[in-house]
Amino acid sequence: MRDLRDRIVTLFVHDTNASQIAEAAFVLPLMFTMLLGIFWFGQAFSMYGAITRAAQEGARAGAAPQCSTCSSTQKNSQYAAAAADAVNAALVASNLDPKQMQTPSPPKISPCGADVQKLNCGSTGAACVQLPVQLLTAQSGGDCGVSVYFQYPFKSWLPFTSLNQQLIMLTASAQMRIETR
Repeated sequence: MRDLRDRIVTLFVHDTNASQIAEAAFVLPLMFTMLLGIFWFGQAFSMYGAITRAAQEGARAGAAPQCSTCSSTQKNSQYAAAAADAVNAALVASNLDPKQMQTPSPPKISPCGADVQKLNCGSTGAACVQLPVQLLTAQSGGDCGVSVYFQYPFKSWLPFTSLNQQLIMLTASAQMRIETR
């Protein structure tokens, strides 16, 4: 009987449940924060892919021939409008709001020709489309092309970190040579 009593006392006195609870209370918030971080990083990466595809679609649409009998100014405005429309359509297809696009400062470009058409550069809610711009390629040394540039806001919810509710601007840009068929 005494042996049984000693075992019971030893079991309750030397029980490690309290230390396991303390360890779990310390580790679980860190683990959940890491899981939330992985989730929000995945969301940001997915959004970055979507806006990059939208910029590429805009550059592709802006580089395709629109009008063979128009003047160069008319062609450039049609190219720019087609590029802006393609960016908006790609963002809507990715369930992103085109009105949230921002263009704080367009990238520095070299003009290709006399007049560079700039559409929506510096405005909110649209992509900056510039054409014709000088593209530096390894094969030819430089072709005329179209440049599409914009930023899109991303806000994550990551408690216990400095990134909680912080606005991060994801940048997308694309350039493509203008087709001259």
